Amino acid sequence: MNGGFHLYLDSADLAELQACLPHPVVHGVTTNPALLQRAGVGRTAVPGLLARCIELGARQVQAQVYSSEVDCMLEDAQDLLPHFDRGQLVVKIPATRQGFDAGARLIAQGVPVTWTAVYAPEQAHFAAQLGASYAAPYLGRLEDSGVDGLALIAQMQALVVQRPSSGTRLLVASIRSREAYLSLLGLGVGAITIPPRLFAELLDHPATLAAERGFLADASTLP
Repeated sequence: MNGGFHLYLDSADLAELQACLPHPVVHGVTTNPALLQRAGVGRTAVPGLLARCIELGARQVQAQVYSSEVDCMLEDAQDLLPHFDRGQLVVKIPATRQGFDAGARLIAQGVPVTWTAVYAPEQAHFAAQLGASYAAPYLGRLEDSGVDGLALIAQMQALVVQRPSSGTRLLVASIRSREAYLSLLGLGVGAITIPPRLFAELLDHPATLAAERGFLADASTLP
């Protein structure tokens, strides 16, 4: 696996993103149609939103196709790609039969691809086999369905690391707590995307902030 761990922010709300960016621990920003709808962002505004994220320091941004057929997925991707430098945009595609076909064609053209909505180990295996940049399982949604999400993601991770030459990372989404984040780090996953509200919880530890206030108070009394 190349380049170490990648932390993404999962949001299409520019105000939320601006509260976190720029920051050196953040690799990029992920979006999907549900996040776009929640933030009131239409299709035509997506390139501008993601370009703004790049300006704010994101190294990569991710946008999802809107179609279910191979040719239409490719058209969706080609509509987005010209707005970004090579490698800046990762195209997200659901891990369906048609999605694997479309994504493989994009990868052959040098386009980074995330296969998303990964719910089974074989989907993660196929993503690594085909050279995806990321395969994205949803921890919270897996657990909502009654599955042991961490155990299943551990199984996916084991399959992905069997193919280190692919460079594929698990990009785990639907993260709802600091505890879930730390558990995923313990599994060695290569990437996690978190809601901006969790960013503050991870970065602003109350004990550290209290210690800082004490240091500053002491510093103010130094001769």
